[in-house]
Amino acid sequence: MVRSTGNTYNVSKEQNASGIGRRRFRPYPEYKDSGVEWLDQIPSHWNVKRLKFIASINDEVLAETTDPQYEMTYVDIGGVDQYQGIVDREKYVFETAPSRARRKVREGDVIISTVRTYLRAIAQIEAPESNLIVSTGFAVIRTSPIFSSRYAAYALRASYFIEKIVANSVGVSYPAIDASKMSSFSASFPELMEQEAIAAFLDHETAKIDALIEKKERLIELLQEKRTALITQAVTKGLDPTVPMKDSGVEWLGKIPAHWNVKRIKTVACLNTGGTPAGLLDEAFELEGVPWVKPDHLNGDHGIIMPDRRLSLSAAKAVGIIEAGSSLVCGIGTVGKTGHAPFIVCTNQQINAITFGCKVTNRFGQFIVSCLSQEFMRRANKVTLAICNKSEMGEVFICTPPLTEQRAVAAFLDRETAKIGTLLAKTHEAIDRLKEYRAALISAAVTGKIDVRDVGSKKRSDEN
Repeated sequence: MVRSTGNTYNVSKEQNASGIGRRRFRPYPEYKDSGVEWLDQIPSHWNVKRLKFIASINDEVLAETTDPQYEMTYVDIGGVDQYQGIVDREKYVFETAPSRARRKVREGDVIISTVRTYLRAIAQIEAPESNLIVSTGFAVIRTSPIFSSRYAAYALRASYFIEKIVANSVGVSYPAIDASKMSSFSASFPELMEQEAIAAFLDHETAKIDALIEKKERLIELLQEKRTALITQAVTKGLDPTVPMKDSGVEWLGKIPAHWNVKRIKTVACLNTGGTPAGLLDEAFELEGVPWVKPDHLNGDHGIIMPDRRLSLSAAKAVGIIEAGSSLVCGIGTVGKTGHAPFIVCTNQQINAITFGCKVTNRFGQFIVSCLSQEFMRRANKVTLAICNKSEMGEVFICTPPLTEQRAVAAFLDRETAKIGTLLAKTHEAIDRLKEYRAALISAAVTGKIDVRDVGSKKRSDEN
């Protein structure tokens, strides 16, 4: 057994941009070796047990003999967020529900994803619908009388426990862990009253952090809206508010400068659709080839995220090489998602490339294409999968100012959107730090690195 040598415990690094500031808490007076390497030392009066000794796993399943018309509310792996818990539910009847819709849950259960564990899909079940069913891709943890469900909800989503799950998952593209393997992992915990005090403290603190995150996410939305409005205004109205205007005759354009022209995209640009090498033969790809862009690589104003696959020159010519500066638009599925080619690329068949000619500069064209998502969606065939082919895209009307104005508009937008981009980057960074602080605070509290027994009661007293 060892005594604490420090007066305070620093939970995380400086959180200046997050608005939290440096937080210091007292450690417990005495510690002992937990006997578990990744838990290190714990308070001297705490316990360590394997999960299977303090909780049960996957107690209840929906029988295969269930009435085919039984209505259920279903939660899949993708419907759970590490921070927000359950964020999406689907309605099914038993006969049409996915075969994995089988795990029953109750109030207080904790669900942990055992497949695609990198998603860190963990949530506590709170006030569940009577017919709530979750995927068999979850392990349903039901606590025992010595392990509070409120405390468990934090202890089982602490970074040390999550990282243990991820590290022990098997598989590359679809990593998974067996529930029995997870049940052998250890958790540290004090007696019930102290567990409840820790949970109350974390409820209070994480609520404040989550509120800050929500405000910053709203700021991101407002900045993105401002950016979109700025671009739309500039590419349809120009930079001179005193210039005479005329009706464009096109709904999305409205009034435009009187000396500007309106053209269909197909009259001022070439449109091409990419492709996939036949059979995706290995010989079509090489390390130093032409980047092969798919919808996931489209990155708006930033161009593209560098693809992990490159086509050989012969394969690239077969699917079509796209010139540097061309605008790239997803035409299947996420119709209207945009990017642009900073260098020559190839694309798959889901992307249409718009290569402007001498009447429209590449950069002005990139900005105006970024405003056309709604127009492309409006023209998409939505019977099954949304599709807007290159012919439909070519029919969309855009403004074509004189080239000197196009360059001036593009230069203005480069400057102004860069300022917004800087604010967006700082806000995203602040959110990341808040999430890191949140995770560090939870881990510190449920491993006994900080003593919060009196913090929660003091806060409640102050608030009252």
